[in-house]
Amino acid sequence: MPAEKSIRLHDIGEDELITRLTAGLRMDEKVRCGPGDDCAVLYSPQPAWLDLLKTDTVVEGIHFLRGEDSEAVGWKALARPTSDIAAMGGLPSAAVVTIVAPGNLEVATVEGWYRGLQKAAEAFGISVVGGETSSTHSDTAVISVAMTGRVEKDRCVYRCGAQVGDAILVTGRLGGSLASGRHLNFKPRLVEARWLTEHFKIHAMMDLSDGLARDLPRMMKLSERAFCLDEKSLPCHEGISVEAALSDGEDYELLFTLAQDQISGLMAAWEKQFGNEPLLSVIGEVSTGVQTQMSGGWDHFSKS
Repeated sequence: MPAEKSIRLHDIGEDELITRLTAGLRMDEKVRCGPGDDCAVLYSPQPAWLDLLKTDTVVEGIHFLRGEDSEAVGWKALARPTSDIAAMGGLPSAAVVTIVAPGNLEVATVEGWYRGLQKAAEAFGISVVGGETSSTHSDTAVISVAMTGRVEKDRCVYRCGAQVGDAILVTGRLGGSLASGRHLNFKPRLVEARWLTEHFKIHAMMDLSDGLARDLPRMMKLSERAFCLDEKSLPCHEGISVEAALSDGEDYELLFTLAQDQISGLMAAWEKQFGNEPLLSVIGEVSTGVQTQMSGGWDHFSKS
């Protein structure tokens, strides 16, 4: 049923909008996983593999500001979908880039974006194979990236697999990403995710982009589980409060669940492989019941 004309996006929020838009979308037999996860997952002509598809956008005034280092903005534009590929346990392959910009934007800025895109592409083994450009009547610039990837069938991890009793873990430290500038120079956890899926049976995984307070409930909702969060165990960046670690977003760390009896082995192997960087922390446990809501986190259509 069409929405009432009086209902605005900020009345329903991002998650409800996505639910409305994706309800009833056509999916054929090539689709393994459609909307709702970090990537769409398609069956591959190679039987042992699955194909991954992701699109992501950075918008001026939301994800970056005019005057910020243009190469760093370009790096971020490619690193964001790469982080989603990592969250599926996969490897990125190729990308196409769409630039939407006002005509008065300096050419040097756009060239800087592409230098940053290319640096990220070289770092993560991605081929930037084309794209599109368009003008806009607004003064807001947009960089949109569509990316392909692939993952072995037995190593693909979805958001929906959390099991009762699982430990909940997170890589790195949380909070303060925008204020510190870390949101422009983060490194997607590709290496860490590939190592995890090679050595352990990860039940559910996603990357943290909208804040733990919003992303953890999303994972639990898809898994039809609830959770107990130990806020004292949250790995906060120096000077960052627990509230900020929960809500700031743009962390691009891995959030995942694993059986409790695997934790001691994981911690020992992680320290041997990676040392203390990135940090790996147990922050809670998956419990019975339905998802637990939390306040905080980023919603693109929030009134606040």
